[in-house]
Amino acid sequence: MYQSPARSLCSALSTLCCVPCTATSSSLLLRSPVPVKRALSPPAFLGSSSSAAPPRRGRCHQGASPCSAALGPGVASSRAVCSMGNSTSRLYSALAKTLNSSAASQHKEYLEQLDSEQLDPIDPKDLLQECQAVLQKRPPRLQRDFVDLRADSTSTHRPIRVMQWNILAQALGEGKDNFVQCPMEALKWEERKCLILEEILAYQPDILCLQEVDHYFDTFQPLLSRLGYQCTFFPKPWSPCLDVEHNNGPDGCALFFLKDRFTLINSVNIRLTAMKLKTNQVAIAQTLRCSETGKLFCIAVTHLKARTGWERFRSAQGCDLLHNLKNITQGAEIPLIICGDFNAEPTEEVYKEFSNSSLNLNSAYKLLSEDGQSEPPYTTWKIRPAGECRHTLDYIWYSQHALNVNSALGLLTEEQIGPNRLPSFNYPSDHLSLVCDFSFNQDPDRLL
Repeated sequence: MYQSPARSLCSALSTLCCVPCTATSSSLLLRSPVPVKRALSPPAFLGSSSSAAPPRRGRCHQGASPCSAALGPGVASSRAVCSMGNSTSRLYSALAKTLNSSAASQHKEYLEQLDSEQLDPIDPKDLLQECQAVLQKRPPRLQRDFVDLRADSTSTHRPIRVMQWNILAQALGEGKDNFVQCPMEALKWEERKCLILEEILAYQPDILCLQEVDHYFDTFQPLLSRLGYQCTFFPKPWSPCLDVEHNNGPDGCALFFLKDRFTLINSVNIRLTAMKLKTNQVAIAQTLRCSETGKLFCIAVTHLKARTGWERFRSAQGCDLLHNLKNITQGAEIPLIICGDFNAEPTEEVYKEFSNSSLNLNSAYKLLSEDGQSEPPYTTWKIRPAGECRHTLDYIWYSQHALNVNSALGLLTEEQIGPNRLPSFNYPSDHLSLVCDFSFNQDPDRLL
């Protein structure tokens, strides 16, 4: 069942592209190379000062209210099994059966770092070309521009690019989420994973924070480790992916950072609590040292409870996460960046708790607004049987006394997203990726 990453690149990419390969382990060519038609325009890499104004916000409330078993584990026995299409890998179908409510303690071997030291590195340009070859029949990647937010340019060091993204678990996309306007063909994993990788390769983050990752071991860890990232994964104890037939195992949070830019000082996997009880939501927090500046900072990724009616639950989870991060950062002595799908609009209590925390946090994407105080009108936009849902749920929080936001990636416009909303043939998730460039403040005490 468990497949070691110590395999040839040809083998790894046969999973990625679903095309038999006859190349050597140092080659990334498909068996039948085709001209690449999905060229990336320079602004996607280099950024620009332009930003399209997004449309006004619409709202949709959906989802059931909490049942009497609000804290989770009791509902597992009554779950229905949803069927998936044949495109999903069954590599971890056996693992799915073993990861029960005590998975985090009983199956620690699946959380260990996989040894990739013996594998040859991948040139990101070659991997990008592979992805584009697989995607040649799909529309081009949607254009997004970086917005320059620097008040000055005093920093002499390279910025730290952080990417936050709920990539949509494959099992949920095909088996449970009911995107009624999205053709099932658009959700095929063989192509959708190339759309995800193309987005990551386009923006080349130094740190990548992902949620709803259910193809960590067979896709993201083997490939990203060979692009130079150190990889960490923490699955949900009772992942809803396990309700789906032929699933690929549990989904969870994943954190990746470039080893040539940062050194890992400390890593903590956090199972969030609410009302003194452990919940199904998790977080990863890692303290890194920047190789160029020698400075420490903490990066965290999380995914809070979804659905309307669980606002108090999310608030409790947020308080627990903040408490943990206060200890990890020694009460904000160490700068902090928190990425996540909070499943909460800015009107919710958990958002206010982060805004008013003693950690002195600010939300980076507020800086894109005219007044610098308003969140984007949406970070997710989808159509389900209950109706159209457009919400702001995803955030990148940062220590505003110690870090500056140099730039942020603009959102897709309504016209770009299209009438069928997300996901689609040219965008792989129902959530938009958020990308920010950070630099260390030269006077870190000024806002304390």
